[in-house]
Amino acid sequence: MEENRVYAASCPDYGQAEGAIRALVAQMGGMGRFVRPGERIVLKANLLRAAPPESAICTHPAVVEAVAKLVKEAGGTPVICDSPGGALHKEPVLRGLYEKTGMAAAAAASGAELALDSSTRTVSLPEGRVLRQAELIAPVAEADGVIDLCKMKTHVLMSMTGAVKNLFGVIPGLSKVGYHATHPDQEAFADVLLDLAGYVRPRLSLMDGILAMEGDGPGSSGTPRRAGLLLAAENPLALDTAAGALMNLPRRDNPVLLAAERRGLAPSRIEDVELVGGTVEGLRMADYRLPGSTKASLMDFLGPLARPAERLCKKVLSQTPRIDEAQCVGCGICAKSCPGRAIDLSAPGKKARIRPKACIHCYCCHELCPQRAVELRQSWLGRALTK
Repeated sequence: MEENRVYAASCPDYGQAEGAIRALVAQMGGMGRFVRPGERIVLKANLLRAAPPESAICTHPAVVEAVAKLVKEAGGTPVICDSPGGALHKEPVLRGLYEKTGMAAAAAASGAELALDSSTRTVSLPEGRVLRQAELIAPVAEADGVIDLCKMKTHVLMSMTGAVKNLFGVIPGLSKVGYHATHPDQEAFADVLLDLAGYVRPRLSLMDGILAMEGDGPGSSGTPRRAGLLLAAENPLALDTAAGALMNLPRRDNPVLLAAERRGLAPSRIEDVELVGGTVEGLRMADYRLPGSTKASLMDFLGPLARPAERLCKKVLSQTPRIDEAQCVGCGICAKSCPGRAIDLSAPGKKARIRPKACIHCYCCHELCPQRAVELRQSWLGRALTK
């Protein structure tokens, strides 16, 4: 089945990205399968924050430029779009975001538009499990279609960032904080992501894994890794299933796949994915460094008791954010992005302080801190359970 098929292509550097992407899309039947003449197509890049391309935090502009050209050639109007975390969804913020991430240059080179409309729309999600309505950024709500241009990255809360997680960016700026507050654990937040993905229904998902991220991603605390890989699929869930396997991420540590299985959505197992362009064994990166929050060893030993044991021991297993005062510059981004209002700044420019009892362990502070000033620490028992 086409919806279970994922296309893979080796691509060692971004200078070869356009050729590799054209070949991938051609294998899928051409961009004309996904875009009709006259349509406005949002290219939903992963633009977590205003970071340069070499940081591996955001989708690379070469990937966005290549897809924008294909959309133009198919007769559509490509619109580069995202709403960064931890920031107001306002035009000046968006202009700075597009400039720093290279999206402005990608738009100029491809003829794409940059989405600068900062208005929002409230939409109904009749098929949502946990969301019945949501506030979305207007360019996405009003688009004829969406192409999901995600990044291959690790994520300290959700283990990996892929095609499904990338669609959380359709929520405007600081409004994301509320969703973390009301759905603080992995299971609940995975359901939020699947509800949003079910509404957006991207026509095509393409993952930038040329320069990927490993370790404690998805922000500055992660480490760029040259993976040299592009993945594409019609079904974002299929893409994430394949990407997780290639990153050597145990399925038990992928909450989106577990939530999908609970809902009866497929594919959520690599055995049900048809990989075109390589084999899982041949492309798997066995040494891919995962976040410190993933479980192993003793959790394997516990078998079917692992999930209830994890719930009972959440405070022990969870990593706890701490401020590295030597790195903190008092910018306040962590405090603004904290759903639990657990972070204080006594005055502008002062060091941040985290109140542990108020922390909900969503790791937004760690994800969005540009100074790598938020460390994640774990108790000795937690370290034993997650070795």
